[in-house]
Amino acid sequence: MASLAEKRIEEPEEAPPADPMARPEELRLLEALLFASAEPIEQAALAKRMPDGVDIKAALAQLQAEYAPRGVNLVKVANKWTFRTAGDLAWLMTRESTETRKLSRAAIEVLAIIAYHQPVTRAEIEEIRGVVTSKGTIDVLLETGWIRPRGRRKTPGRPLTFGTTDGFLSQFSLEALGDLPGLEELKGTGLLDSRLPTGFSVPSPSDEATLRDDEDPLEPGDTLELLLAPAAEAEAEAEPAAEAAAEAEPDREPESDAETGEAASDDGEDKGE
Repeated sequence: MASLAEKRIEEPEEAPPADPMARPEELRLLEALLFASAEPIEQAALAKRMPDGVDIKAALAQLQAEYAPRGVNLVKVANKWTFRTAGDLAWLMTRESTETRKLSRAAIEVLAIIAYHQPVTRAEIEEIRGVVTSKGTIDVLLETGWIRPRGRRKTPGRPLTFGTTDGFLSQFSLEALGDLPGLEELKGTGLLDSRLPTGFSVPSPSDEATLRDDEDPLEPGDTLELLLAPAAEAEAEAEPAAEAAAEAEPDREPESDAETGEAASDDGEDKGE
């Protein structure tokens, strides 16, 4: 009877299982080259680094198929190859940042007028400020999300009315618009001259969302570009008229240097935005 040792010798040895991770060597070479490169690489440049007889086109296609379901993909950009984050994971690479922008004096004035006098039209803003308000000033405030178009005034021309938003309250840490400082508070902080004209008062602001009796709702086709375009065209038409008037009276002198300088400063500030 054969011993146990003899039986073991007689039994054929089993071949080791195939390595599931084994793959063509050229794929490992391609991976190394592509990962190490800071820029996409042309196919011809990759082919020069491969051993003789390697079908570079087929190797790239196989490597691309392997990486298709992974977090990084092999992609072809401008006839060059590179690894990129998978498209559906691009949100992981997104970084949010807050951009600080300083408002001009004109924008601050317009914002304050809208906050205290809303709903208010552009013409009413200009009447309060005493200078023309450029479209750029309104655009900047709209971009911040602190003001919004409310509706249209029931007057000839149906001008747009503006009001503040919840974003305005959040930015200035206000629970409601009624928390804005009143006359005495503004005097105490030095923002208003203590010697004010008789009868001067600060309006009680209200951000009631419901349109007032003198407002019509915005029409479905209204967009901010279309809403602001007529005013911009009016300004463009007014400039040639002003130039013609200036040429007609070349010898006319300004009433005072101080008055002329102040007007130019305010108007220049608005139009420079």
